[in-house]
Amino acid sequence: MNLSHSSTKATYPVYKNASGWNAMLPIRQPHLALPKQSRFDTIVIGAGYTGLAAARRLAELEPDRQILVIDANTVGESSAGRNSGFVINLPHNTKLGGHTSPLEVAKKQIHIYDAGLQLLANTVREQGIECGWNPIGKYHAAATDAGIKNLKATMQQYREWGVPFTELDNTALRERLGTSYYRFGYHSPHNVFVQPAALIRGLADTLPENVHLLESEPVIALQGNGPFTVKTVRSEFQAERIILANNGFAKALGILSDRLFSIYTYAAVTPRLPESELSKLGTESEWGVIPANRLGSTLRRIQGGRLMIRSAYSYEKEQDESKTRALLTQSYKQRYPQMASYQFEYLWGGTTALTRNGATFFGQVRPGLYASLGCNGAGVLKGSIYGTLLAELATGSQSQLLTEALSLEAPTWLPPEPFRRIGVVSAIRYQAALAGLER
Repeated sequence: MNLSHSSTKATYPVYKNASGWNAMLPIRQPHLALPKQSRFDTIVIGAGYTGLAAARRLAELEPDRQILVIDANTVGESSAGRNSGFVINLPHNTKLGGHTSPLEVAKKQIHIYDAGLQLLANTVREQGIECGWNPIGKYHAAATDAGIKNLKATMQQYREWGVPFTELDNTALRERLGTSYYRFGYHSPHNVFVQPAALIRGLADTLPENVHLLESEPVIALQGNGPFTVKTVRSEFQAERIILANNGFAKALGILSDRLFSIYTYAAVTPRLPESELSKLGTESEWGVIPANRLGSTLRRIQGGRLMIRSAYSYEKEQDESKTRALLTQSYKQRYPQMASYQFEYLWGGTTALTRNGATFFGQVRPGLYASLGCNGAGVLKGSIYGTLLAELATGSQSQLLTEALSLEAPTWLPPEPFRRIGVVSAIRYQAALAGLER
């Protein structure tokens, strides 16, 4: 399959604002120099969690072979450095309209995610990556009758899966979170908090020596069938094997264009709050809340004394910044009317790739071309394990985890534009209306 582009805009996200997570960190020197060689054994397109995990595992399995990782952005400013920093090792709500999994599928996913969490924890420890790793779990909370119903349905799934949780009423939530906004919720231990930009930067800067990282170099075309030619804005490279890990933007290279679409979502973080304000955020120094509706607001009290609010979706491009700021400010005020100020120091958008049925594409696209695409949220952990397993698949390794990953459902067909846009935008508006006070 050959595909050429005269413009690079569709092949990667261009963000209006810098990632707040990255802005909180010291300045990092990106890898911008073109490599001296143009031929590699493997080229990985995408330096997010999936791409870096694939490259790391390939380097371990093939230490004498050369690997090139290319990303259109600098590490820390890409989508991987823009999420909320929840590392969740449970099946995720993967569709705009809600998602339930049969028990067998759920247990496969839990097995895969548990392995991914152990893998990522080991890498963080062994490489000395300072990313605020904190395995304290997360809260799920509801402010509406519909939200309570959603949470109770999830709790029933947890019982079937054998997953522990602690049910919480309004009083318990108010004590822990500092707000009486939520009527009902539960705490799940299946989550680790990280500073996502610090994590992805640490993973990138500790790659094995036979991995070459090239940042701020958009790929504009993928050609051939082995050897493959990867064209970028400044050069072109050849490889016998390609690993695609650029999520929804793979469709701009002609891959899974009828299976993927991209959604922008938005976050804002306060300045460091004085102790008098932090005392209004409950008794715990760090916590996070997942909403009872997919289009509700995610909250996170961050190490160092800040509060993050995340909410809203837009299709394929960023919405107006003033609209985003107004929505996030409203969510903040509704939950914490007692705060002295509602200012944000950072506000940014980020992308995630969704599929119609909430499934991730994982496997071989054609000989020599491998991909893991469509993370549907929770990409930190999915990317870490799927990238690792994709490298093993590409090198002929076999394992129970790989067999389980290959057995999961594949993404289903999406209608072409403009019907795709109409359907997705309509679903977003419908779910936003259903969310109500969960937003």
